[in-house]
Amino acid sequence: MSQAAHKQTTDSPAAVPAYSWYALGVLLLVYMINFIDRQILSILANDIKADLGLTDADLGFLYGTAFAIFYALFGIPLGRLADGWHRVRLLSIGVALWSAMTALSGFARNFTTLGLARIGVGVGEATASPCAYSLIADWFPARLRATALAIYSSGLFIGSGLSLLIGGMIVERWNAAYPGGGPMGLAGWQAAFLAVSIPGLLLALWVLSLREPMRGAIDGLTSPDAEHPWHGFAGELVDLIPPLTLLGALRRGPRALGGNIAGGLAIALAAWLLARWTGNHAQFLFLGIGYYAVFSWACAQKERDRPAFLLTWGSPAFLGIVLAYAAVSFAGYSVTYWAAPYAERAFGADKADLGWLLGAPAAIGGFAGVITGGRIADLLNARFAAGRVAVIGFGLLAPVPIMLTAYSTQSSALFYVMSFAVQFATSSALGASAAASQTLVLPRMRGTATAILFLGATLIGLALGPFMAGYVSEATGSLATGVKSTLIAAPLGFAALLLAMRLAPAASAGLVDRARAAGERI
Repeated sequence: MSQAAHKQTTDSPAAVPAYSWYALGVLLLVYMINFIDRQILSILANDIKADLGLTDADLGFLYGTAFAIFYALFGIPLGRLADGWHRVRLLSIGVALWSAMTALSGFARNFTTLGLARIGVGVGEATASPCAYSLIADWFPARLRATALAIYSSGLFIGSGLSLLIGGMIVERWNAAYPGGGPMGLAGWQAAFLAVSIPGLLLALWVLSLREPMRGAIDGLTSPDAEHPWHGFAGELVDLIPPLTLLGALRRGPRALGGNIAGGLAIALAAWLLARWTGNHAQFLFLGIGYYAVFSWACAQKERDRPAFLLTWGSPAFLGIVLAYAAVSFAGYSVTYWAAPYAERAFGADKADLGWLLGAPAAIGGFAGVITGGRIADLLNARFAAGRVAVIGFGLLAPVPIMLTAYSTQSSALFYVMSFAVQFATSSALGASAAASQTLVLPRMRGTATAILFLGATLIGLALGPFMAGYVSEATGSLATGVKSTLIAAPLGFAALLLAMRLAPAASAGLVDRARAAGERI
C-alpha cells in the first residue's frame, strides 16, 4: 500500500461503530479497577507504616519499586503476547490475577508478605495497557486514537481518586466497628484491600465477553495472529528473566554472551554502590535486576526482530517521547502516592475526609486533564506534525510551580486546590504520549511499543520517584521536601522533549519506508 493510500485509510471520516465505544467503556472500567487496586496503598500508607513498623523509604519501595519492576518486566513478554495472541483472553486473565493478589495484600502481616503481594499485582496489571492500547488502535481510526486512548487513560485518575474515597471510608468504618481488630484479627487497612479485590474478579468475566477485532484492519495493514504466540512469549522470558538471560545470550553467540555479562556487571556495580550509599539494599537490588533484564531483552530484540528494534530502541524520536513521559511520571506518581499521607500529617486530615477533599477533586482533575490533553493533542496534530508531542511539554512543565506551591503552603484549602491542578497538568501528557508513540511503529508492534513506553514510566518514574520522595523525607525529616525533590526530573525530560519534537514528524512520515529498509515485509 502506498503512503498516500495509507493516509487516506487512516483519515477516513467513517463513523466509529457503537460497539467500539461500548468496548472502550469496558476497558475504562478495567483501568479504573487497575488503579483502585494499585493506588489504595496511598490512603492506607500511614496505618501500614504504624502497624508494620516501616519507614517512608519502605513505603516508597512498596508502592513504587516492588510493583514497578515486575510490572515493567512482565509488560515486555506480555506486550509481545498481546501482539500475537488473543488480547481479550489475556486481559481477562490479567484482571483476575491482580485482583487475587490485591486480596492477598489484605492478609499481609509483615513487609515481606506485602512486598510479594505487590509483585503479584504488578505482574497481573502488566497485561492491561499492552492489550488495551492494541485493542483501541484496532477499534478506532487514527484521527480519534488519542481521544480514545485519553478516555481509557482517564481510568487511571478516576481509579486513583476513588481509591482514596473507598479506602478511607472502609478504614474509618472498620476501625470504628472493630477498634481492637476485626474477624481473623484484620485491621482496617487489610479489610480495604480485601474489599476492593472483589469487583476485579467479577470484571474479569465481563472482559472475556468482548469480541476480538482484526489486528491492523482499520489501518489497511492487516496482521494475522502469530502461529506460535506462546513460543514467542517463552522466548521473551529467556531473554528477560535472570539468570535465563545468560542462556538467551549464549544462543546468540560468544560475543553476545560477553556483552551481556559485561553489561550485567556494570549494572550490578552501580546498584551495589547506590545501595551502600543510601543503605536501601532492596531498592537497588530490584532496580539492578530490572535494568539488567531490560538491557538483556533489548540486545536480544536487536537480533531477533530488527525492524521492531530500529523503530523503538533504535529511534531517537521514539526514545525522546518515552523519556519525556518518564519525567512527567517521576513527579506525577510521587504526588499521586504521597499527597494523602502528607495531608494526614501536615493538616491532621481524617481518611474519610481526604476521599472528598483530595480523592474526588484529584479524580476530576485527572479525568479532565487526560481528556483535554488527548483532544488537544489530536487537534494540534491536525495543524502541525509535532502537535501531540508538544502537549507532553505542558504535562512536564506546568506541575513545577504547582507542586512548589502545594508543598510549601500552610493552607490546607490551597493544598487541595493545587493537588487538583497538578493532577490536571500531569494527566494531560498521557494520551498524547501514547498516541505519539503509536504513530512511530507498525500495527504488529503496538503492544511492544506500549510496553516500552511504560518501561520508562515505571522503571524511571514509578520505581524512582516515590522512593526518592520517601528517602529524602527520611533524610530531611520533611515529606514536603521529599516530594519537591522529584522535580529534578523536569529539565532532563525537557531535553528529551525537544529531541522528540524535532525528530518525530519525519520518523512518522517515513515509517513504512524505514520499516522496509530494516527488513519488514509490507
